[in-house]
Amino acid sequence: MSPMPPSEPAETPESLSSRAPVVQGGSGTATPAPASALTSPDAPGFPRFLKVALGIVLVLAALLMLREFATTFAPIFLALNLMVTAYPLHTWLVKRHCPSPISATIVALVVLVVLFTFFVGLAWAVGETISLLPTYGNEFSQIYQQVIDLAARLGFDEQQILSSLKSIDPNSIMSAATSLLSGASGFLGIMAVLVTTIFFMAMDTPGFAARFRIAESGHSRITAGFSSFSRGVRRYWIVTTVFGLIVAVLDTIAVAILGVPLPVVWGLLSFITNYIPNIGFIIGLIPPALVALVALGWKQALVVVVLYCVLNFVVQSLIQPRFTGQSVGVTPTVSFVSLLVWGSVLGALGTLLALPMTLLLKALIIDTDPRARWVNALLASDPGDAEDEPAVS
Repeated sequence: MSPMPPSEPAETPESLSSRAPVVQGGSGTATPAPASALTSPDAPGFPRFLKVALGIVLVLAALLMLREFATTFAPIFLALNLMVTAYPLHTWLVKRHCPSPISATIVALVVLVVLFTFFVGLAWAVGETISLLPTYGNEFSQIYQQVIDLAARLGFDEQQILSSLKSIDPNSIMSAATSLLSGASGFLGIMAVLVTTIFFMAMDTPGFAARFRIAESGHSRITAGFSSFSRGVRRYWIVTTVFGLIVAVLDTIAVAILGVPLPVVWGLLSFITNYIPNIGFIIGLIPPALVALVALGWKQALVVVVLYCVLNFVVQSLIQPRFTGQSVGVTPTVSFVSLLVWGSVLGALGTLLALPMTLLLKALIIDTDPRARWVNALLASDPGDAEDEPAVS
């Protein structure tokens, strides 16, 4: 049996560098070429446009997948937002010698009470609005006739308009009612997922700090991104709630002075829709403006529209950004695009979670990569803040 040939020694970085290309120096001595010369950025590789195209395809695929699981992902992410926002209450109770499991239970109960109050208030506002509509049946008929007359003066055929209105298919009304009932059952399913997720997150809360410290020791950059997201989303919900209350109180006082029926309902509706960025105040404006139109006339309705626009612009566009700071400050375009994208992907809850989802992606993708920090200048409402914001290390 012939002896086996001796194995070749493993190559070391020194041996690799000795085989690197040499560069003839000015004195005639040969020196190894730097390592960067072996991986020149100008060397042929994967084309950049293919990388961009592949990235776009992956993003679209991820969004489509999220859309398929929206009824599960959206309530889970909302529960995460609420528990993250309420987490300082847990640490405050623990510091005052409250047992950690009891503290976590208290936090979960507070979150559930807030959710219950929110949805009960929304249901009450909708019920009061529906009960008010029959009171102004004659006024609605007069406005309807005025609209028909105006359309006729503008050149539209009155008979054609009336025939179009009368030709509404009753089956379409039944389909709409069926869709509404399906939406109600879907809402109950979302609420079940939301409440259950909050319950299990409360069970995990006592050991969260220890888990986070262990994860931080091995993946400090990712955990720092999560910490940045937690601070940003907590500030977002608190600031939005406080200024939503301010706007709601001002709107309630304004419509009460004008004599619009149900001023408290319109104030509550203004507060709830305040959580929808960009277009929330418009949604909260339409019902009181219509009621003012049928109850008080077009002049008072116009005053309601002007007051709502002025109050919301002053509070939300001039005052609120001074308190949100770097954690939430994105350009209006980014905010609006986020609303459209996440609303189409996650449905109705996506309109509430648009900015938190954007903050999550920003914290995990941009803030954790020093090479992507320049993107902050394109997203931030104040480029100076983006330039001064330190990178996550």
